[in-house]
Amino acid sequence: MKFKIVNDLAIFLDNILPEKYLSKFQEFLLSGAIFTEASKVLAMLIIFILASEIVLAFSLTFLNLPVSLLILPFFIFPGLFTYVVVVQERRAQEIEKTAPDFLRQLASMLQVGLSFENAMEDMARYGDGPLYDEMRRTIIEIRMGRNFDDAWRAMSKRLKSRELERVFGIILDGRKSGSSISTVLYDVSNDLRDLMALKRERKSTVMMSVMFLLISAVIATPFAIGMVSVYSGFMQSYGMESEIILTAPIAGEIYLIFHSILVGFIISIIMYGDIKKGIKFSLPLATLAFAIFYFISTFGGSLIMGGF
Repeated sequence: MKFKIVNDLAIFLDNILPEKYLSKFQEFLLSGAIFTEASKVLAMLIIFILASEIVLAFSLTFLNLPVSLLILPFFIFPGLFTYVVVVQERRAQEIEKTAPDFLRQLASMLQVGLSFENAMEDMARYGDGPLYDEMRRTIIEIRMGRNFDDAWRAMSKRLKSRELERVFGIILDGRKSGSSISTVLYDVSNDLRDLMALKRERKSTVMMSVMFLLISAVIATPFAIGMVSVYSGFMQSYGMESEIILTAPIAGEIYLIFHSILVGFIISIIMYGDIKKGIKFSLPLATLAFAIFYFISTFGGSLIMGGF
């Protein structure tokens, strides 16, 4: 029965949601190795949230817990986003690690007389890993009638690596210009290997700064602002209300969210030199920081009083 509910809701979502948004969400899920239809994933998320809200509503009634706990099921969305982003990052790292050897093997096959398309097909047939999976998908798209250049550029974008997208663009331009493609492959393979070594070295040198920012965003700031909220609650319980005491927790929450978002963008600039990648850090950091703040502000007073 539960699967029937999921299927029916998925069909309903297919009918009401624009196809372009479902396609983008499907591509996002595929990049995170989630091979379930986008509409079914949305249907399962909706059912999970509704069921969790019902369970929490009964729990709040009987256990006299704060009503604000009803927000917890909605953390599934940033959780899913974080999971997909982490998988994308690991996948991109694995592809970048195997790409130089892949390009050298492809160049060797071209030197023995194979065409570019046949060499790609042979490599994809016997290779294993995300890069070879993308190659197999590209070959299927070409067989279905898609232009080779379009399929190749689409594959380079799916790799989620700016370096690989640039390298694959160079290979495609070399193929179109009539250059010795095997020589181009050898050259870009060597350049890519050196570039990946520099990238790993740069990443290792900035990790101390990144860890400091993470501790500030996820532990220090949420704890401090959470204790401000606890103090405000104590003052209100003793009838000592003022404008500052009433507005301090709200101002602290707003500051916490902006602080986490800014830290995410700063980490992106430090690690990648690209501010656009900051969203993949900002959303998880803001969610985790708010969760810690919520725990401190809600249960911190009880824990402190219990300690005394």
